[in-house]
Amino acid sequence: MARKKKELPVLEQVEITGVAAEGRAVARVDDRVVFVPYAAPGDIADLQVYRKKHKYAEARIARLITPSPMRVAPFCSHFGVCGGCKWQHIPYEYQLKYKQQQVFDNLTRIGKIPLPEFEPIKGSARTEFYRNKLEFTFSDKAWLTPEQLAQEQTFDRNALGFHIPSMFDKVLDIEKCWLQDDISNRIRLAIKRFALDNGYPFFNLREQTGFMRNIIVRTASTGEIMLIVVFFDDDRERIDRLMTFVADTFPQITSLLYIVNRKANDTITDQEVHVFRGRDYILEKMEDLRFKIGAKSFFQTNTAQACELYKVVREFASLTGRELVYDLYTGTGTIANFVARQARQVVGIEYVPEAIEDAKVNSAYNGIENTLFYAGDMKDLLTTAFIEEHGRPDVIITDPPRAGMHDDVIAAILFAAPQRIVYVSCNPATQARDLSLLDAAYRVARVQPVDMFPHTHHVENVVLLERKTVEK
Repeated sequence: MARKKKELPVLEQVEITGVAAEGRAVARVDDRVVFVPYAAPGDIADLQVYRKKHKYAEARIARLITPSPMRVAPFCSHFGVCGGCKWQHIPYEYQLKYKQQQVFDNLTRIGKIPLPEFEPIKGSARTEFYRNKLEFTFSDKAWLTPEQLAQEQTFDRNALGFHIPSMFDKVLDIEKCWLQDDISNRIRLAIKRFALDNGYPFFNLREQTGFMRNIIVRTASTGEIMLIVVFFDDDRERIDRLMTFVADTFPQITSLLYIVNRKANDTITDQEVHVFRGRDYILEKMEDLRFKIGAKSFFQTNTAQACELYKVVREFASLTGRELVYDLYTGTGTIANFVARQARQVVGIEYVPEAIEDAKVNSAYNGIENTLFYAGDMKDLLTTAFIEEHGRPDVIITDPPRAGMHDDVIAAILFAAPQRIVYVSCNPATQARDLSLLDAAYRVARVQPVDMFPHTHHVENVVLLERKTVEK
């Protein structure tokens, strides 16, 4: 006989007191921390606990009794369901305050090293329609909200939208997304309507059946647009009909591509890209630099704010034209090319070979001749032999993934002994850990948080490290 699941309590009239990790709000009840999504500091609410541990609990708002004075109305009809833009109900100036505090808390509590006064966080000029890339998934089993399930009616289960968090096979149909230029919404809705009207089966993620799989929309500040349509079957007649419809309906698309992906996962890095109309790339611009972006290229998703981030990196690097710079985790070489004209030479290292090819193309495209790029695992490539061959860098710029830097990479940096290190991070917690490992030889001179993703808890942080002088 199955054990009856224990009912979890409702906590009554709880005041939300702050913001915690992963964008959740936090309260304290009977010496237990309670994490609450989509709440705001100052809310008073009844909370339904859905997970209870020894030292903490997780709960959702069952009834909002007194809204926080800071609360604002979310602008998106999908708020609270799709899982994105979790802070829409909090004014942007407060979002920036919490992100600045997040960086400070991580660097002080985890790093435990001397720190200078932090620079005020750089907010994004645009807080809506700021992304240059979005990916949408087709599904024949649309996610239905509790409100929809409570209604006595049948809903269309074909969806084109975003995955529900932590549920690979659940997709929420999106009517309007506020993250990307509205052309993205118009393209998505037109493709969905064409597929429905013409009987094109939407993908079933569990059974791996169907025809329509994904679309990826890229937009650029230059006005150029890339659309990638991903199909499951190589049905040329159906593909041609849909792609012709898109080309005729949206002549402003400058790069119209398609992929046939019969794998179990949605990644396209190992798939052939077919050009249906236009070029196989779009052009993006930062200052006087132009970047060619292909279907598989990585590029920061908030172009305008990425430019501000790179300006901070360049300022912290204090280049005079005489320096040898190593750019670790260079990706498509965006930072390397951004600083190259102020350096003697820039050496970029990246794990993904395709990204390195993009980096070389972008250097050539901009007439930059003082960059060298190498593909390989950072901890295997950045060795003492590599440093001895290419020279000890005057400046190292490092922009690692969320996991931070491997111990071997930190050891190589300490061996290289540059005068300055500019550390860009999308995860201040792992950045703090790495800073503590570099503390033996370097001091933190400047800290500059940068907000790349409004209405989310994510924050970038740039730290300048200067080599400590050795007292005789």
